[in-house]
Parts: sequence; C-alpha cells; structure tokens
Amino acid sequence: MSRFAAITLISTFPFAAQAAGCSDTGGKYEDWKSEMAAEAKAEGVGKRGIDALLATSYSKATIGADRNQKSFKYSLEKFLNVRGADTIIAQGRSRKAKNPDFYASLEAAYGVPAGVLLAIHGMETGFGGFMGDTNVVSAIATLTYDCRRSDFFRPHLIGALKMVDKGMISAKTVGAKHGELGHTQFLPGNAYAYGVDGNGDGKVDLYNQADALATTANYLRKKGWKPGKGYQEGEPNFAVIREWNAAKVYQQAIAIMGAKIDG
Repeated sequence: MSRFAAITLISTFPFAAQAAGCSDTGGKYEDWKSEMAAEAKAEGVGKRGIDALLATSYSKATIGADRNQKSFKYSLEKFLNVRGADTIIAQGRSRKAKNPDFYASLEAAYGVPAGVLLAIHGMETGFGGFMGDTNVVSAIATLTYDCRRSDFFRPHLIGALKMVDKGMISAKTVGAKHGELGHTQFLPGNAYAYGVDGNGDGKVDLYNQADALATTANYLRKKGWKPGKGYQEGEPNFAVIREWNAAKVYQQAIAIMGAKIDG
C-alpha cells in the first residue's frame, strides 16, 4: 500500500536541529548529500550508512507519488472497493486458518488479534505480493531533502542509514515510493525502533513475514494497544490504529476487515 503511510506513521525519534538545506527541486541534491552525511555521522551513523547516503539519487518517482495521493479522499465504500476489501478478507481468513498457531502466538505476546495484522498485511502489500520497486534510501533521502516535510522524514532517514549499518537493509533495498519497507511497509525509523526477530534467526528482516508481523504487533502494542479490548470506532483500540495511519478511511477499513477476518 504505502503511498500514504509515509506521512502518517508517527516518528519515534525527536527532531534534531537541521542544518542541511532543503529544496523543492533536485538541483541541489548532490550538495545536500554531503551536508546531510556530516550531520548523519554526528548522529552516530557509521561508514556503511554514510556510503549508502552518498550513493543515493534524487527520486523523481518519489516526488511524483508524494504530490499525487488521491485514494484517501474516497468515501469508505469506494475505498473498500478500490482496495479490494473482499479479497483481503477472504485471503486473510484463509491465512489465519492455515497458520493458526502463529497468529495465536502473536496475540499472546502482544495482544493484537490476527484480523488486524492480516488486514494491515493485505492492505499494505497484498500479503507480500508487492513490496515496492523504489530504492529505500534514495526515497527517504529525497523526502528529507524536499522542503514539504523535511522534519518528518529526517528521523526516518537516520533510521534507514543505521539499518544499513546493522545489516537490516542494504543500500540496494527496494520498497515503496515513500521509503516504506517490508511486508507491512514500515518507515525506516519505525522499523529500526520497533523491529522484532519473529522467526528466531537472530536478525530483524522486515522482508521476512514472521519478523514483519511480529514487528507490526509490537508497534501497535507499544503505541497503546489494550489486549482484549475492541478496535471498532468508539472502542479503545481504534485510536491505536490511528498511530498506524492517520487517514480516517484507512482506519475504518482496517477495523471492518479485521473484524470480518476474525469473525
């Protein structure tokens, strides 16, 4: 999904003083990279992360997507139709039935029901069917350089570079147009902060389904999810879905689909 998640997931890092200038065009991007690299180094980014930043290019595809976000202006009915809600519900039920122990373990650990996690997984990437085609570091660097929301994206750029340092992603990792990555399309700062090793292999890889869904459940729990409480509009956990995505129509869709998957 990810066209909108980039402006809606809440950053987990405090805003740092930003000296590197921004621009509304790509003309100054190469100069900006050097300025940003010095700031990133001062914030603890290592050589691999700095090298990844310096290897980025200005992403016109990212800027185009950022200027053209339409689906969140739809009515709920149209949004559900456009996003294929019936298919997500059917596939979500099937996935839950095929792997009930996995989803039960996530609910036991984090309190988040399978339906919510499956609705998010289906909405974001069609259950991993398409996780993006844009270089993650270039996308998030471009959005940090762009003047529209530099302060929002800057912590996610630092997160992405630290993920490169730790081997969680590489300089070549691809994701969505706004730099979201993995099965449920986390922005890098959130992936870095909330990442969970869901399959027990000793590393956090958001392109692994178990890691991605455990990380999603962990994120929601840390944002205030109350185990055993409802998540429809007016119920305690609906507010937590807002932490995932600020668009009302998206929140409503997740709640509706989640309930039908769990039902």
